[in-house]
Amino acid sequence: MEVAKKYSESELVHLLQQRGQHVFSYLYDNYSGALLSIIYNIVKDEELANDVLQEVFVKIWRQVESYDSSKGRLFTWMLNIARNASIDTVRSKSYQNNQKNQELSENVYSAAGSAQLQVDQIGLRKLVHKLKEEYRVLIDLSYFQGFTQDEISKMLDIPLGTVKTRLRTALIQLRGIIQP
Repeated sequence: MEVAKKYSESELVHLLQQRGQHVFSYLYDNYSGALLSIIYNIVKDEELANDVLQEVFVKIWRQVESYDSSKGRLFTWMLNIARNASIDTVRSKSYQNNQKNQELSENVYSAAGSAQLQVDQIGLRKLVHKLKEEYRVLIDLSYFQGFTQDEISKMLDIPLGTVKTRLRTALIQLRGIIQP
């Protein structure tokens, strides 16, 4: 069994700029899940989210030379590409027309479910804002955006054990806020 190589961010950027196919596969394997979650949160359609993800990786491949490490981390740069591509998709005329053409019953049931979810999240988000920033970010990524602990660890470049410990501490503090 082959051991998976880990790259530092600078190594990853350098190899991407050299157009290494193996490093692009590494990038996809390690970041596609996180980027897909971000895209799906915006476009709300699984098939369309996968299409946008493919477009995002093509943009990353074509524009990797424009990445500037002094302006932020590689994941942040990729996240912005994914977010912008998702927003562009939602604003497109074809997406708008597709939304108008959905069956009425489909819209009624999805609207009722999402309204309840949003109401629940609004109250919880207020409570989460009472936590320290380091806990608030982890709760947001994990529970509101749906990232796994492993994805959060890679995204924030902190050890997996630290993510787990901070999430546990955050949940204990939230329990204390809810049940004084």
